[in-house]
Amino acid sequence: MRVLVVEDHVRLADSVARVLRREGMAVDVAHEGTGALERAVEVEYDVVVLDRDLPGVSGDEVCRRLMGEPLRTRVLMLTAAGTIADRVQGLTIGADDYLPKPFAYPELVARIRALGRRSQPAVPPGLVRGDLVLDPARRVATRAGTPLPLNPKELAVLEYLLTAQGRVVSAEELLERVWDEATDPFTTTVKATMNRLRSKLGEPPVIETVPRAGYRI
Repeated sequence: MRVLVVEDHVRLADSVARVLRREGMAVDVAHEGTGALERAVEVEYDVVVLDRDLPGVSGDEVCRRLMGEPLRTRVLMLTAAGTIADRVQGLTIGADDYLPKPFAYPELVARIRALGRRSQPAVPPGLVRGDLVLDPARRVATRAGTPLPLNPKELAVLEYLLTAQGRVVSAEELLERVWDEATDPFTTTVKATMNRLRSKLGEPPVIETVPRAGYRI
């Protein structure tokens, strides 16, 4: 899942980004509305976490403009104003969900995951391929009933490949959807992660490398 965090308080934005990355999400950060709009048009984000009280181009205006684009992106609006009237107004301008500050990080993560599922075509509660099973909600994977010791990024790669349902996924697509803009596009990160994932999945092999094309399950 790729997420854009738009928050002008740098420390809060960095803190949110760290938490989401630990959950295996690819996270980009913008501190003002103009930059957020530029990123959202260039990159297909699953969820935009949007502070309503931005300087310059306000969060409300960012939300309105995003709603005017042919995007599947979902918007979770954050604000220090938590009255019912504020929430209604935020939802009225197009936000998909609304979370008042201060918030608990587990709730933020849960809401982002819920919105992320809505931004993509519906998938079953359990992703299954042979004896390999991944539960997206619980963030666990098993093979032949045995839990797999996957870190968040490995789990995210496996989930993306399973969701592709046999389609070949290029390394470039994985970089765009599972990693964020801080990742060097010429890095061997995808290959290294795939090697670790294959090792943890065990035998017989599950992930196939398609020469000059990418990977598929």
